[in-house]
Amino acid sequence: MTEEGRDTKDKQPRPWVARLTLFGFSVFVIVLAGVIQLVSWTTTISASLPAVPDLETLPVSAEVTDRDGLLLRPFTTAGGHWRLPVTRAGVDKRFIDMLIAYEDRGFTSHEGIAWNSMLRAAGQFVLAGGRVVSGGSTLTMQVARLIEGQPTRNAFGKLRQMIHAQQLEANLSKDEILDLYLTLAPYGGNIEGIRAATLAYFGKEPTRLTTAEAALLVALPQSPEARRPDRDQAAALASRNMVLDRLVSIGTIAEEEARAAKLEPIPTARKPFPMLAAHMAEQAVKAQPTARTVELTLDKRLQDALERLAAARARLIDPRVSVAILAADIESGEILASVGSAGLLATESAGFVDMTKAVRSPGSTLKPLIYGLAFELGLAHPQSLIEDRPTAFGGYVPVNFDGFNRGTVTIHDALTESLNIPAVVVLDAVGPARLVSRLKRAHANPLLPVDTAPSLAVGLGGVGITLRDLVSVYAALGHGGEPVSLYDGLGERPVPQVSADVLDPVSAWYVADILADVPPPLNGSPGRVAYKTGTSYGYRDAWAIGFDGKTVVGVWVGRPDGAPVPGLSGITGAAPILFEAFDRLGSRKAALPKAPPGVLFASNTELPTPLRRFRHPNENLVARISAPEIAFPGDGVDVDLGLRSGSLSPLVVKVRNGVPPFTFFANGAPFGRSQFARQDSWTPDGPGYVTLSVVDAEGRGDTVTVFLD
Repeated sequence: MTEEGRDTKDKQPRPWVARLTLFGFSVFVIVLAGVIQLVSWTTTISASLPAVPDLETLPVSAEVTDRDGLLLRPFTTAGGHWRLPVTRAGVDKRFIDMLIAYEDRGFTSHEGIAWNSMLRAAGQFVLAGGRVVSGGSTLTMQVARLIEGQPTRNAFGKLRQMIHAQQLEANLSKDEILDLYLTLAPYGGNIEGIRAATLAYFGKEPTRLTTAEAALLVALPQSPEARRPDRDQAAALASRNMVLDRLVSIGTIAEEEARAAKLEPIPTARKPFPMLAAHMAEQAVKAQPTARTVELTLDKRLQDALERLAAARARLIDPRVSVAILAADIESGEILASVGSAGLLATESAGFVDMTKAVRSPGSTLKPLIYGLAFELGLAHPQSLIEDRPTAFGGYVPVNFDGFNRGTVTIHDALTESLNIPAVVVLDAVGPARLVSRLKRAHANPLLPVDTAPSLAVGLGGVGITLRDLVSVYAALGHGGEPVSLYDGLGERPVPQVSADVLDPVSAWYVADILADVPPPLNGSPGRVAYKTGTSYGYRDAWAIGFDGKTVVGVWVGRPDGAPVPGLSGITGAAPILFEAFDRLGSRKAALPKAPPGVLFASNTELPTPLRRFRHPNENLVARISAPEIAFPGDGVDVDLGLRSGSLSPLVVKVRNGVPPFTFFANGAPFGRSQFARQDSWTPDGPGYVTLSVVDAEGRGDTVTVFLD
């Protein structure tokens, strides 16, 4: 070979070098293309990612809470999910530690992606022949997936999740990312978030969890449907124990703690979410549809206790009967409990109807205000005498509930016995229009027939009124006559304004003092509560409203459809519930207020002469008292006293009508004189005829002749 040929051959490239160069170039091109594609994907993905969520605007279940922030009733999201707002501050720290240890031990240090975990997961994927062994996702990546709601079982989805996680890390703190996980993590069905899960499976808030409960809640989001304890207890148990074993192996919990936790049973069914103050809560979310949390003035403990009381009592009376209870603070007017029915889902008693706002007849519950007006106008004192006798007012003829008349009674007794006739007599004197006006001063809204002036029937229930109205009226009586604006937390709190009192303080105290003497039901103690009952016409509504030194409580019992409930009355149906409600007040119990300056403590004989007897300002409007009549014994009858056997049994003489005091005579000789009583007794000498006579304070009399045997 010539020198020239050898030089030419040496200058030609070797075949393996060319191939290597071509391979390297190809790899370079592929890598470059991959990088370009990756950059393109990253750019595309970054541009399409949703905005970084704000916990303050993240869609969650609306919740209604009590005065202390305790949950009364949550509502599902627009999508039908239970997703209650929560932050790590409201979650048991033990659960947080177990979650991070199990899911993402590098959570506090990485920037969204744990590369070592990703490489481990990739290696396991290859070695397993394309089967996923472990995920490698960080908590931040899981939050990214939960926000988008898209699966990440392919490379593009995983890349998107990684980019999204880095975006979250760049814009949120670790606490905010963890709060998102605690709010969005799936727990089976329509349960999302740790708080909804603990309420659904354990019936409690997540502030205190056992080790077993925390382990189950760590396990569920990995496969929420397959591990749901309400569907597959075995799968739930296995997943919980797997978490416990893993936490032992990495030193998060002790083996003894895990062993004890494994003995704790798995919940077998979902528990109902709280539904306290159902009617008011529903009204709250309708009034504030965009609010995440609505805080009411209610006291959860008292609300729960009174709802249970209403349901239990309604079952004892009649399945078709409902019960409503309203309790309020007398000083502030804040409503502490509002029970609209005997149960929202009680179909027989129309539980969906809020009877605290239903307009019904108040029965006798307005009588205290009637007498209070008489005290304020100087027409009467609690010890003033008044006649309980048949009286007509034009075409209106009131009768007592039991159909009997007591004759002369004190106003104190007329109110404690809830006599109808004296109340109407007094109302005729003070005026029905004045009564309605004072009801309005108490922030009540009495409803009268259209274009009809208030009549005397208002005093005995001839007006429409709500339980909330009556509680407002009695709150004023317990507040020294000052009006009280009830407030439930919805809308603006009423601004106190200088307004006319419902009653002056002395008159209000007189009323309260009388109501404290009303005999309590069998389950009550006398003198602790000032209260009044009422029964509407036809046994349709039973009422009991009362107050102590701090709290006013109102009770209504009846059928929401207005049908009669034979035998139902305020004293038998509503009063026992009222006194049980006061028993449930706990530390709120308080003695009735003491008498204000100006109260006149006196018996009837010690009163100034004008106050000793109630006198109608216009006597022509009320018929004069009839002359006295001897009611027993009747004229011409034989009375067997056993006198022929030698015994000396007394003869009782009873009188009706007339004006006390009465003087009694036998055969013209006086034998008795009574200041108020309408009867006396006389012991005869033996059998035979006797003439009995009685003379009243105005000199009118009656005489009968009877034969004693």
